[in-house]
Amino acid sequence: MKTLGHITAMPLLPEPLKGLRELAYNLWWSWNPEAAELFQELDPSLWKRFRGNPVKLLLEVDPDRLEALAPTSYPARVQVVVEALKAYLKEREEKQGPLTAYFSAEYGFHSSLPIYSGGLGVLAGDHVKAASDLGLNLVGVGIFYHEGYFHQRLSKEGAQVEVYETLHPEELPLLPVHDAEGKPLRVGVEFPGRTVWLSAYRVQVGAVPVYLLTANLPENTPEDRAITARLYAPGLEMRIQQEMVLGLGGVRLLRALGLSPQVFHMNEGHSAFLGLERIRELVAEGHPFPVALELARAGALFTTHTPVPAGHDAFPLDLVERYLGGFWERMGTDREGFLALGLEEKPWGKVFSMSNLALATSAQAGGVSRLHGEVSREMFHHLWPGLLKEEVPIGHVTNGVHTWTFLHPRLRRLYAEVFGPEWLKRPEDPDTWKVEGLGEEFWRIHRDLRAELVQEARARLYEQRRRNGESPSRLREVERALDPEVLTIGFARRFATYKRAILLFKDPERLLRLFQGPYPLQFVFAGKAHPKDEPGKAYLQELITKIREYGLEDRMVVLEDYDMYLARVLVHGSDLWLNTPRRPMEASGTSGMKAALNGVLNLSVLDGWWAEAYNGKNGFAIGDERVYESEGAQDMADAQALYDVLEGEVLPLFYAKGPEGYSSGWLSMVHESLRTVGPRFSAARMVREYAGLYRQGAAWALSAREQGAVLEAFHKALPAFFALGLRAEVPGDLTLNGAPMRVRAFLEGEVPEVLRAFLEVQLVVRRSSGHLEIVALRPEGEGFEVLYRPSRPGSYTYGVRLALRHPITGRVGWVRWA
Repeated sequence: MKTLGHITAMPLLPEPLKGLRELAYNLWWSWNPEAAELFQELDPSLWKRFRGNPVKLLLEVDPDRLEALAPTSYPARVQVVVEALKAYLKEREEKQGPLTAYFSAEYGFHSSLPIYSGGLGVLAGDHVKAASDLGLNLVGVGIFYHEGYFHQRLSKEGAQVEVYETLHPEELPLLPVHDAEGKPLRVGVEFPGRTVWLSAYRVQVGAVPVYLLTANLPENTPEDRAITARLYAPGLEMRIQQEMVLGLGGVRLLRALGLSPQVFHMNEGHSAFLGLERIRELVAEGHPFPVALELARAGALFTTHTPVPAGHDAFPLDLVERYLGGFWERMGTDREGFLALGLEEKPWGKVFSMSNLALATSAQAGGVSRLHGEVSREMFHHLWPGLLKEEVPIGHVTNGVHTWTFLHPRLRRLYAEVFGPEWLKRPEDPDTWKVEGLGEEFWRIHRDLRAELVQEARARLYEQRRRNGESPSRLREVERALDPEVLTIGFARRFATYKRAILLFKDPERLLRLFQGPYPLQFVFAGKAHPKDEPGKAYLQELITKIREYGLEDRMVVLEDYDMYLARVLVHGSDLWLNTPRRPMEASGTSGMKAALNGVLNLSVLDGWWAEAYNGKNGFAIGDERVYESEGAQDMADAQALYDVLEGEVLPLFYAKGPEGYSSGWLSMVHESLRTVGPRFSAARMVREYAGLYRQGAAWALSAREQGAVLEAFHKALPAFFALGLRAEVPGDLTLNGAPMRVRAFLEGEVPEVLRAFLEVQLVVRRSSGHLEIVALRPEGEGFEVLYRPSRPGSYTYGVRLALRHPITGRVGWVRWA
């Protein structure tokens, strides 16, 4: 047959079941168990086969099954859940805070929509879900990858094989976006010699719409249609094309929808081109480039997610010029002014860094944990020459996880019963986590979930071996893999070398002694390596090889195709969650937070989120907070610390079981973990913090608009600041015995009038412990003066500087040291 088109016939639902369609097209169902259970009940096998995709399920379920349910109690349950969704949405009709556009290259909402690769995407999904719960005025922008991210298959030898499948939007909870005339909406992005046309799909996430761009349109060439085919498709050219689609196309999509966000939030640097488009818009309004840049910056926020260089996209200058050549003219600047926004010096030459661009076009920036904030200030210190490291304008908002997405439904119901209704409304409030009321029912549920994990692992192992053509005896051996009564340790995350999945094998003899000791233990591993990360893929294969080499296949299993579904199985059913990054390379990490929600204890290097969560009573630490000079020394020290903790702390505590069948000491630690991790590392807490940043960004954006003339005059006068000199009269080295130190300073040069209000002469004092104090000198005669005495004894260094504050943010942005 010559194909002329495709038809998708939506089911004609019986009248009592029509609410299922409304539920299917709002991902609210994915974090409300009663809704998900309605779909699962239609056909459990199809539900699992379609990875919990309700739209595909409704397309494929037997119509007779729907008819058979119509006269039962099922329709009444559908109506109850639909009314709950309507009530949820009604409560959030009045939006909180400024309209904020949240841009992310990937979103992990649910395993049925595989447009995410790992933590970054799942974090973005949790951010949107929590924003919906809190009623924030948020809109999401991303890309619909019609081949998604790959499915992972492990060969018989343990090699990773990537398998892609075409995603059909009509079979997903996606709705095409139309313009005012009801036609498919189109926006264009200029590429070399052509325009690439984009359309979008909307996915409704509770009360928040997320728009996913696609270039898979008949107007485009096959090559251009492929731009949005695969998440993180290889090659710098494909990457810059995708990021132009997201950044430039995303802003143009919002404009076509009639939306004018006050705040733009970039979740990682992939969307940083949005800053260029916003500057172009502002220049078109009549603002000069420096003012347009300030106006764009004021309402922009950038979250950086990793200290790993591979996570910070950088493009050769010739590639940037080929794709964006001439764009600078529309921004009111020249080539040098344009490139300066993202310029970075590498050992091999100059490149255009998307992270540098994001920082240059954002007034607010942050890492994703306290430690990561410190690391980021160090990483990007060179962009603010003269400022102290502490003054680099990069803060942090520690990540959190969406409680309702990752908490097992049985535990959710138990917690709700024990903690009370306020917990359901405010999971980020520590007072609602009344964990002392959790009794033996909690442990019974936990044992069941561990058994379900073992059952799922065996089923997956069987399928892996069957597909690889392994012998019947190898298939039968699967039934001996793992034991539902044994301490189960989960390790699941992206397979990157710095995450050190094979740290356990650093001293094989020590590991084997653990397995031969009096306390049984077992490990479940899962994770994908990026398709182009050959060292990561080799690491994964090495882990599988070592497990076989030492005869540990019954007690150490590696499961393929790690996704959000498998992640939940693992964080629900493990007893202990292992994390072994090479400090300080783990920016945050969130899998351990998800595990902790479900009563799983963490055993982790003191890196990322665990460095601020661990209190000595809520889990276990590997090593200390040192960073070693060599990776080899760090790996060996951490491996020995890991063996010591397992042997001396974890195993004896877990197996110190009383007559009730569990260890009261272990359960006490679980309670402390729930009490400290549950509320503090909730996405609700995280997004509340971001909401404060959004309000600040909106206020700065308004102030910048109102002070456009001041900004223009300020930037015209700014070069004069660097011509100023500062002469200081200080006593040099001295010992103070109660008397203050006198410091004087004198300006040399003419200060433009517009800069005077923002200028300050400062004494900067640092204690040997690192504590910093900045004291302003007061005008005195022809100069400036201060009498200073440290507040406590100690050894100090000091300096004097001229500081210029930003007229909108009030932060020190430029300095001249005496």
